[in-house]
Amino acid sequence: MPGRVDTLPACRKCSGVHLNVDCISCGKEDELHSGNRCWSCILALTVDRILSTPDNRPPSPELRAVGTALKSMKRANSGLTWIQQPHVTEFLQQLATEPAITHARLDQLPASRTREYVRGLMVEHNALPRRDELSAKFSDWAEQALDRITSPSHRDITRRYIRWHHQRRMNQMDEVTRGTFLRAKQAVTVAIDLQNWLSEQGIELAEVNQAHLDRWQAEGPTTRGIASRFLDWAIRTNLIDPSLKLQPHRRGTSPRLDAAAQTELVTNLSRTADMNPRDRAAAILILVFGQQVSDIAKLTWDNVTVTEELVTITLGTVKIALTPPLDEPWRELAATPTHHQTAAHPKSNWVFRGGSPGQHIQASTLTQRLSTAFSSRAARLGTLHELTKLAPVAIIAEALGYSPATIDRHAIDSSANYAQYINSLSTTKGHVHRPSARSDQKSTR
Repeated sequence: MPGRVDTLPACRKCSGVHLNVDCISCGKEDELHSGNRCWSCILALTVDRILSTPDNRPPSPELRAVGTALKSMKRANSGLTWIQQPHVTEFLQQLATEPAITHARLDQLPASRTREYVRGLMVEHNALPRRDELSAKFSDWAEQALDRITSPSHRDITRRYIRWHHQRRMNQMDEVTRGTFLRAKQAVTVAIDLQNWLSEQGIELAEVNQAHLDRWQAEGPTTRGIASRFLDWAIRTNLIDPSLKLQPHRRGTSPRLDAAAQTELVTNLSRTADMNPRDRAAAILILVFGQQVSDIAKLTWDNVTVTEELVTITLGTVKIALTPPLDEPWRELAATPTHHQTAAHPKSNWVFRGGSPGQHIQASTLTQRLSTAFSSRAARLGTLHELTKLAPVAIIAEALGYSPATIDRHAIDSSANYAQYINSLSTTKGHVHRPSARSDQKSTR
């Protein structure tokens, strides 16, 4: 709106501004980009030019879907900025020569962020079927990892380990998580390291003994203990002696925020304007409700209800009310949706949208964004440590979406179970007996 009436923006007619802002292509009164054309019309012309071929053959249906999505963007300037980047223009012009585009054909092209972004656009706009990208990414990585194995026999064993253990497990999952993907890569990498070492010693896997394993583990970093996952599989498939074992890899004790630090962080987050509302919303779920970043990243607006009176969020099986000021970032996000302005998330229901079309944010990305304020892991562990002092394990697990066994481990760590047991004894009428060793073990367990 080019003019104003009193203090409000107004159109040309109402404000009396004599300024030509009519697009000569679509006729709309809008901000003009160049040649008396608006941003949307310039974007449409640019898309048609880039997707055209020298023989004027129409692009594939898959690429036409991308073009249609770009032309319909409400934030046309973002689409124009993206498509005019030289590497994007070059990639789209290359695709324009393809009579048909499939996942397999895209996989044959050089890997790049542009390739995956365009793939995401095709999936989001129903031009390609949806697939589990992390599973596909692991398969590509595994093929390259096999080339690092020096022995043909060990390469065959590792291929079977990848196919019948890791890929089979991924195929049975509804969605491969990033944690599963990274653990699988790490397990295969260490298995390859072990087998290459055996090859250097002139030893086949079937000939390995405990002395070999002890020596290999002693000579390297503690992460070599992760090879126990590979050895467990090798034992189940009768490839090695079932008595063989490694010292398992154990992580160090993770630090956790104490109650005072958590309270200070929550107070600061409710007042700060330095963190965007989406990050503040995620921080609240960690600091107040002990949620894992991987679960936060997958939240949808189906889990959140915003009314004039109340904001509720479902983390487990019950709705939890967010009281002021904890509800403020959620109200702001609900009041100012922006996902419909681009082609990447036209119908997105994710609360925390990612950089890839139609996908939620990666947990690692969200963790990195929050790291400027606090450690997500330390905050989560500190919150669960304190919560187990306030309510029974079953209630916390049901409300926050954790398994009872997980919450029980935190309760044991905070001595909550034992404290509750002692408290129950002290309030019992009549004579209070001293608990036996067996009953004491049961209560702490």
